[in-house]
Amino acid sequence: MATLILEDGTTFKGRLFGANASVSGEVVFQTGMVGYPEALTDPSYMCQILTLTYPLQGNYGIPQDEESDFGLSKWFESSKIHAAALIVGEVSQNPSHWSSAMSLDQWLKEQGIPGLEGVDTRRLTKKIREKGTMLGKLVVDGTPEANVPFDNPDQRNLVKEVSMKVRLVRQMPNPSQDVTVDCGIKYNQIRCLCQRGACVTVVPWDHPLDSTDFDGLFISNGPGDPQFCTETIDNVRKVVCVDNPKPVFGICLGNQLLSLAIGAKTYKMKYGNRGHNQPCIHKGTDRCFITSQNHGFAVDPLTLPQGWDVLFTNANDQTSEGIVHNTKHIFSCFFYIKTLTEHLTYPGSTNPEEFVRPRKVLILGSGGLSIGQAGEFDYSGSQAIKALKEENIQTVLINPNIATVQTSKGLADKVYFLPLTPEYVTQVIKNERPDGVLLTFGGQTALNCGVQLTKRGVLKKYAVRVLGTPVASIEMTEDRKIFVEKMEEINEHVAPSEAAVSVEQAVAAAERIGYPVLVRSAFALGGLGSGFANNREELASLVTSAFAHTSQVLVDKSLKGWKEIEYEVVRDAYDNCITVCNMENIDPLGIHTGESIVVAPSQTLNDYEYNMLRNTAIKVIRHLGIIGECNIQYALNPESEQYYIIEVNARLSRSSALASKATGYPLAYVAAKLGLGIPLPVLKNSVTNQTTANFEPSLDYCVVKVPRWDLSKFLRVSTKIGSSMKSVGEVMAIGRSFEEAFQKALRMVDENCVGFDHTIKPVSDEELQTPTDKRIFVLAAALRAGYTVDRLYDLTKIDRWFLHKMKNITDHEKMLESYNQDESAMPLEVMRKAKQLGFSDKQIALAVTELAVRKMRRDWSILPVVKQIDTVAAEWPAHTNYLYLTYNGTENDLGFGDPHVIVIGSGVYRIGSSVEFDWCAVGCIMELRKMGYKTIMVNYNPETVSTDYDMCDRLYFDEISFEVRMLDWWHEGVILSMGGQLPNNIAMSLHRQQCRILGTSPEFIDSAENRFKFSRMLDTIGISQPLWKELTEIEFCETAGYPCLVRPSYVLSGAAMNVAYTDSDLEKYLSSAVAVSKEYPVVISKFIQEAKEIDVDAVACDGVVMAIAVSEHVENAGVHSGDATLVTPPQDINQKTMERIKMIVHAIGQELQVTGPFNLQLIAKVKSKGHFMFLEFQISG
Repeated sequence: MATLILEDGTTFKGRLFGANASVSGEVVFQTGMVGYPEALTDPSYMCQILTLTYPLQGNYGIPQDEESDFGLSKWFESSKIHAAALIVGEVSQNPSHWSSAMSLDQWLKEQGIPGLEGVDTRRLTKKIREKGTMLGKLVVDGTPEANVPFDNPDQRNLVKEVSMKVRLVRQMPNPSQDVTVDCGIKYNQIRCLCQRGACVTVVPWDHPLDSTDFDGLFISNGPGDPQFCTETIDNVRKVVCVDNPKPVFGICLGNQLLSLAIGAKTYKMKYGNRGHNQPCIHKGTDRCFITSQNHGFAVDPLTLPQGWDVLFTNANDQTSEGIVHNTKHIFSCFFYIKTLTEHLTYPGSTNPEEFVRPRKVLILGSGGLSIGQAGEFDYSGSQAIKALKEENIQTVLINPNIATVQTSKGLADKVYFLPLTPEYVTQVIKNERPDGVLLTFGGQTALNCGVQLTKRGVLKKYAVRVLGTPVASIEMTEDRKIFVEKMEEINEHVAPSEAAVSVEQAVAAAERIGYPVLVRSAFALGGLGSGFANNREELASLVTSAFAHTSQVLVDKSLKGWKEIEYEVVRDAYDNCITVCNMENIDPLGIHTGESIVVAPSQTLNDYEYNMLRNTAIKVIRHLGIIGECNIQYALNPESEQYYIIEVNARLSRSSALASKATGYPLAYVAAKLGLGIPLPVLKNSVTNQTTANFEPSLDYCVVKVPRWDLSKFLRVSTKIGSSMKSVGEVMAIGRSFEEAFQKALRMVDENCVGFDHTIKPVSDEELQTPTDKRIFVLAAALRAGYTVDRLYDLTKIDRWFLHKMKNITDHEKMLESYNQDESAMPLEVMRKAKQLGFSDKQIALAVTELAVRKMRRDWSILPVVKQIDTVAAEWPAHTNYLYLTYNGTENDLGFGDPHVIVIGSGVYRIGSSVEFDWCAVGCIMELRKMGYKTIMVNYNPETVSTDYDMCDRLYFDEISFEVRMLDWWHEGVILSMGGQLPNNIAMSLHRQQCRILGTSPEFIDSAENRFKFSRMLDTIGISQPLWKELTEIEFCETAGYPCLVRPSYVLSGAAMNVAYTDSDLEKYLSSAVAVSKEYPVVISKFIQEAKEIDVDAVACDGVVMAIAVSEHVENAGVHSGDATLVTPPQDINQKTMERIKMIVHAIGQELQVTGPFNLQLIAKVKSKGHFMFLEFQISG
């Protein structure tokens, strides 16, 4: 162990790795995305204790040093580590990368550099941000603190210490001679100069300069205070301050030295600009560039002499980022740029002031929810409407989906509940006469409709301008042949692929490409009609099926087993372009992204790969002319740097919603603004409210997305997953380690799952090789059975890094089980480690109760802390309300004072619980805020509007469970009735812990959810119901007669509810019912055939019904109301029957003292003359 001690006395205790040495220096932080080998070997970090906040330190190991071009190191920026020490949250002990030769821990030991992990880096970053850069010392336990004095590197000439001592020449055939002054130069700067053909002569920092020796002068980066480099300043002044100077370019420290040479002044910044995502605006064009920087001093622009001007300005802190002479070829900046002003202007851009704002905009929604096109488009469409309303633009929405927030009163100015077909949309255009239309916020449905409207000339006829990405760009991404041609124009490659419009053409294409191949449908969503074919017969079958959905199929070379990487990209009309988020599929290529477990940010890419794919993404999106938001997907060879572009989606998607929630960057909102011609740098970061939206978010946490399947609801359906989507929803979990987020996500997907559970599925090599919806639990069983990581990699092709992380969980689970007989013997650190690895109290409990573990944990003060998602990794102040819980931290990011009303969301979308509960939750929050209450939203579904952080006062993106810590904090009450079944399931547990539940009492909720209690209550108050019996004996069915209905308690959407016609049916269905309702009774009732079913929704207050809505089923009873066709108002019910229905509703509302929404279903035999029997009841929205 060791401790980081700051000069103000603040301490950070952690685990020592690397060298066993105590050191001191200046403590700085860097929120950059990747590149710890490059950062540690950057001479600019000389004598600094470097804090890296990005959550992948050590993941890809350290490569063996080797020479690349021009005799320079391929992987490092200098010959050794220059940082004094490294501070991280977590260091990976099991790196995984084809280039890795050793671990980060081993490398630091080899170089004599200590590291400290287990530190709350966010707390440390905030400390430096608020107090400024501080001196610090890392003291190993057992070393007297007084023996390690503070060392201030700003009090000596660090450049002298890092600069080379002899002259070095990199000879090139080009006669152009460049002299480079080494003030702490990085190898990559020499490489860039050589790649441009210059003969580079590198000289020491104090080498005399003579203009006759060079055609151009380059002054490098370096560490420390520039004012110590008096010799360099004097030498530069002699070649710059003359009548006809040679071209001069300075970078970073070189920028400061050039400024001092011409008479300007420099000053020490509060905490410097360090990282890979510093936005800099070019003066004259106003274009914004995302730059890499590392400096602690800045130039005062007010001290520049006449004839000089500012070249770049930091868009966040407004500091000068470069200077330029008005007439001479002399300039400098704090980052590397390729060219001067004439090449910094995008030739196709217009003046923002010339852009004509639309008066009225038509927004095409996505229509009914389907696999691959669900609530994420309600979120993106709602964001677009919000953005347009802020600009005082009238909005018209077409969307027939009634269960959406965007179609609610008060959002869009007009809503048309009409089919999203060219014919209906044309009529709306004719009536409303909009002058703009948004096509990219309604998924593939809206996109296809927009393309058809363009081809038919409708948009041109009525002068409707497509806002954002032009239709031509959309067609480039949707038509595979055109897309391949566009990629070839910029020397980028897609996987070998051919388009076909017949089975014969597809077979011929496969013969040329070679089996196996991937078949995909063009202009399709969610991988519809896609699959892998290993031979001609499989191909013919797949293609024939695909032509049922499309007129064109794509036959691609199979890249199964490669990594799948995705980048979300934003670009405005003036060519400002950023990547907002990159994501990595845990499952290898061959499984649709919607079916795969996904992690953000990527965890196994090294710095070169990350930036290679990032730069390609920007190049591709610029070439295609996309304006707004899009995503690009890659296949990356796990054994090399080879990659192929899979596809570009020129619209918002489910990945866009995930990226928005993962980073806090509102992609849909920003895309809508960009569609109006607003430049990206002009938009503010809505989280910080002071920095620009033209930036790339920094993440100091890890996000894991896990899909949910409901395949058990269907008979004879294959559980195998592949290139076509079957999942109906997804969750997103946030943690400060992969294990923490991963286990959270598994519990979020299924409330009956405790985490990475080895007991759910048995080991099966076949299921590991051929993935199913439950493969992740087969992995858990395999690790428990002793499978090695290498064996699992061979079977699954899941990167070894992820497998090692999963093994960490399994190994710790074994340790926990050793304390089964006596939990009081468990050491504190074992409990703490379990919580940091994402174990729930219930999971730790095993043989004891959850409450016992909870008490022990709290007695030890092992409590979660609340952290903010602020998009900037704490580098800038942010009063964000976007929060999550973690056990990998020591300090809350905010305080708790004012009481709030907590609204519990519905969690993951599943069959029977979807966007309608998001509509309920959002409506509830909005009404509470109107009433003056402060609100907290708890939900973990990235597809929802309720998880949009500006909807409530505080958003907790975390688990919905009894353990959720925030429910212990002071609040005015918790509302459960807006989230469907999931909140109701924890009602009694919360009630027993004296949690105040607003609305219907938990005891009455239990009376409604518990089948036995509810059926008994109906008998007591004299309301008819089919003959029933609690599951105690099968003989009931023989007495009542088949068919019988099996109904478990506390379930939603008829889960495990089945009609049994025989004894064998009954036995099978009872076992399913008991499995989903383990703690509550299962009831069997007589199934009434040939009956009418009535649906009633009502709202009550203290048992008094305030409003009733009655709907009539078209089909006879037996079809679930979620699958039935409903008519309202009812067409076949007379007044007397309606009164009878109302009487039943009032009686039940009064008996259960309902406060809030409730729903019930009644049935009646067709000839029963209004005699109704009670069927079903739910207390929720």
